[in-house]
Amino acid sequence: MQRAALFGGGDAQMAAGDLGELLVPYMPTIRVPKSGDRVYKTECAFSYDSPDSEGGLYVCMNTFLGFGREHIERHYRKTGQCVYLHLKRHVIEKVPGASGGALPKRRNAKLFLDLEANGDLSSDDFEYEDEAKLVIFPDHYEISLPNIEELPALVTIASDALLSAKSPYRKQDPDSWEEELQASKHAKSLVQLDNGVRIPPSGWKCSKCDLRENLWLNLTDGSVLCGKWFFDGSGGNGHAMEHYKETGYPLAVKLGTITPDGADVYSFDEEEPVLDPHIAKHLAHFGIDMLQMQVAENGLRDNDIKPRVSEWEVIQEAGVKLKPMYGPGYTGMKNLGNSCYLNAVMQAIFSIPEFQRAYVGNLPRIFDYSPLDPTQDFNTQMAKLGHGLLSGQYSKPPMKSELIEQVMKEEHKPQQNGISPQMFKAFISKDHTEFSSNRQQDAQEFFLHLINLVERNPVGSENPSDVFRFLVEERTQCCQSRKVRYTERVDYIMQLPVAMEAATNKDELIAYELKRREAEAARRAPPELVRAKIPFSACLQAFSEPTNVEDFWSSALQAKSAGVKTSRFASFPQYLVVQIKKFTFGLDWIPKKLDVSIDMPDFLDISHLRAMGLQPGEEELPDIAPPIIIPEDPKALDIDESSVMQLAEMGFPLEACRKAVYYTGNLGAEVAFNWIIAHMEEPDFAEPLVVPVFGGAASSGVAGLGAVGLDNQPPEEMVSIIISMGFQRSLAIQALKATNNNLERALEWIFSHPELEEEDGEPALNVMDLENHTNANILAEARSEGPRIKDGPGRYELFGFISHMGTSTMSGHYVCHLKKEGRWVIYNDLRVCASERPPKDLGYIYFYHRIPS
Repeated sequence: MQRAALFGGGDAQMAAGDLGELLVPYMPTIRVPKSGDRVYKTECAFSYDSPDSEGGLYVCMNTFLGFGREHIERHYRKTGQCVYLHLKRHVIEKVPGASGGALPKRRNAKLFLDLEANGDLSSDDFEYEDEAKLVIFPDHYEISLPNIEELPALVTIASDALLSAKSPYRKQDPDSWEEELQASKHAKSLVQLDNGVRIPPSGWKCSKCDLRENLWLNLTDGSVLCGKWFFDGSGGNGHAMEHYKETGYPLAVKLGTITPDGADVYSFDEEEPVLDPHIAKHLAHFGIDMLQMQVAENGLRDNDIKPRVSEWEVIQEAGVKLKPMYGPGYTGMKNLGNSCYLNAVMQAIFSIPEFQRAYVGNLPRIFDYSPLDPTQDFNTQMAKLGHGLLSGQYSKPPMKSELIEQVMKEEHKPQQNGISPQMFKAFISKDHTEFSSNRQQDAQEFFLHLINLVERNPVGSENPSDVFRFLVEERTQCCQSRKVRYTERVDYIMQLPVAMEAATNKDELIAYELKRREAEAARRAPPELVRAKIPFSACLQAFSEPTNVEDFWSSALQAKSAGVKTSRFASFPQYLVVQIKKFTFGLDWIPKKLDVSIDMPDFLDISHLRAMGLQPGEEELPDIAPPIIIPEDPKALDIDESSVMQLAEMGFPLEACRKAVYYTGNLGAEVAFNWIIAHMEEPDFAEPLVVPVFGGAASSGVAGLGAVGLDNQPPEEMVSIIISMGFQRSLAIQALKATNNNLERALEWIFSHPELEEEDGEPALNVMDLENHTNANILAEARSEGPRIKDGPGRYELFGFISHMGTSTMSGHYVCHLKKEGRWVIYNDLRVCASERPPKDLGYIYFYHRIPS
C-alpha cells in the first residue's frame, strides 16, 4: 500500500472481509483507556498541531498520546506502536437556500472532537464535520470509522472510548485552571434591561455597602454588588447573591477581570463559574468595550474623548489602531483563564538568544531523546513552546479573502491564531498549588519558578538560566561596635523599592485625593486619575541605602543591638531583570499595588553598585552564635510579624509564613525562608499554625531548635533546612553536632570543610530550589568552585518589560512589550501588534541586556 494514501492522496481502504484479519497481529498493543488515563486527542505532544491542522492528529491506541503529521514517524520508530486513531476536523461551507439563506450541508452531523470553534469563521456560513479513521503503520492502511460490524470488538470499544474521552486537562478541583467551563444556559437568551446604566472604567463601589473589592456586575440590570468569599477567596457581604435571590437575574461578571480575551462570569442559578459566548455584546450594553476598556456611549468623537490615563487603557494602548504582526517571533498565546502571567513571562524568555539556542536550537536532539511520555518532560515542553513561538508556523497572516470579509463586516479587532499552551502549563504547574489554579498569579514568582525548573533540568553543558544569575554581597554592621560581616548570596532579580517620598508631583497628588474623596462623598464620578511620578534615580538610591536589620543580635556585644545592612553586586549578570516593588500590604493585610509612573531608562549604568569587599580599617564581627531561648510555654511565643510580612511579600501563604517564623525561633526571615523551602510540598503547608504538644511540652518547632533531640541527634527541623539547600543528610547532622546546633555556624562549618563533601562520593549540593524567592540566602552553589556566573560590565540596554493591570497580584491582567528588529511590539495574549506608545513608565518587570564593552 502506498504512503500517498495518507500523505498525498490515493485510496488505501481495505476490503471489509480483511479488516479483522489485518488487525489481529496488533491486538495486544491496543488498549481501552481506563479511569485515570489521559487521552491527548486535541494537541500534538511535540507541536501545536491538532485535528484542525491540515494533516490532522494521530492518537496512539496504546499510549493515548497525540502526534501531528511531522512527528508521528518519530513515535512509531521509537516505540514500534503501529495502530493510531487519525482525527481530522473539516470546515464545510453551507449551501445557500432558495431564499438566499445558508442551508447546512450535513454528511455527518455529529461533532465528537472536544475542540473550540474557529473564531475567524462565521457560524452562519460554515459548519464543522469531524472525521476519524484507524491508520496502521508502517504501510499506512486506513480504516474508516465507525465500522462496528467488520472491526473486532476490542478495537471498536477502544476507538469509542478514545473519541468520548474527556480533556486530559480536566480536574476535580474547582479552583484548577484546567477545569473546563461550560457555556451558561442563560447566555444566549439573557434579557438586559434598557435602564440607561453605564459602567465607568474605574472607581467601582458596591451599591449597597462601601466595598471596592470583589465587585460583580449583574449583566441584566447593571447593578454593581459585592460577592462572597467563595467566589475568589476574598471578602464580601454577599450583596450580589442577595440581589439574585430578589430579582432572579442569573449572570454576573467580576469587575477587574475583563480583558480583550474574556472575563470571569458566574451563574447564580447554575451555582458555578460559566462561559458567556456573548460576553462582548452583554458588556457593550452597559458601555464597556472589551478591547479598549472605555465607555464610548457618550457619542463623542475619538479626538473629543479625554486622554486615557487608566493603566488598563495605557498599558494595552487602547484607542490606538495597532498593526497586527505575523511570522517568526510574533506568535500569540491563548489565555487559558488568568494565565496571562505565564504568557508574558514566556514571551520574554524566548526573546533571549541563549534560551532560543538551548531549546529551539537543540530541538531535534531533545525530541529524539525525550522519554516515552514527552508530555511529562520539561525540556521537551520548553522546546515545543519555543518552536511554537519562534517558527512562525502558528502566526500566519489571513488570506486576502479573509481580510476583505473582515472589512465588509467592519471588524476592527484583528483575528490572530497563535498557540494554546495547555500542555506546557499542565506540566510546569503540576504539584504547585497556586500555578495549577485558576487564580491570577505574580509574574515575578512564576519567573523564579521557571528558573528553578530550568536549573533542575539541564539541557546541555551550559544552562541558559546562567544569564540571569548574579552574586549579591551583603554587608551587615553593628551600629554600636561598628564591626561588620560580609556574606554573599545568589540572586536572579534586582528588586527596586518605590521611593514614594520622592514623587515630583506631590501637590497634584494632594489635590487629586481631595477631589476623589469629595466625589465619593457626593456619589459623583471620580476625577481624572493623577499618578505619582517617581524618578528612577530615587528608586536606585533607595536600593543602595542601608536598611535596618530587625532583631539584630550583635556577636561583638553578645546582645541585641541596632544593625544595618547594605547590598551590592558582587557580579553583574548578562541579562539584568529589574522588578519594581509595586505590591505591598495595607493595614488590613490585603495586598495592594502602588499605581506609580517611573521614568525607566533605556540605558542603565549600575557600575557604581559593584561590591568592594572588606575595606581597610573595618573589623569583622566575631563568629559567635546567638543563644536560643526555649520558652516553657511554646504557645506564649511572640511571632516576629516583620519577618512574617517579609515572607508574605514574596508570595507565600500567610499561615505558612507564621509557621516558618515560629518553627525557626524568630531567627529572622532568611532562616524562616529555608524552612519554607523544606516544607512547601507538605499538604498542610498553608494550614493555620497549631502548636503540637507531646508529654506536656512542645515536641517540634522552637522546642527543637538549638536543643539536642531525645536520641542525641540534632533537631530534625534544622537538618531539613540544611538538606533543602542541597547538602547530604549525613553532612547536615555532622555540621550541626560540631556547632552545637547553630544553623548559621553549621553552614559556615560545611563550607570550611570541603574535604567532607568529597568523602560522600557525590557533590554535597544539588541544584538549589529558588522557587518563589528572589533572595535565596545561600552561601554557595552547585560545587565548591562556586556558582556559575557571567560577570561583566554593569551597563545595560532595555529590551522588554512586563506590565500588570489591576489592584493586586490576585487579580488583573499582564501584558508584555518586547523590542524586536528595532521596534517595540506588544504581546497581549493572542494579540501581537506593533506598539505605538510603549508604556515604559508603568512596567512591573524590566529586562535589560548587557552592552558589550
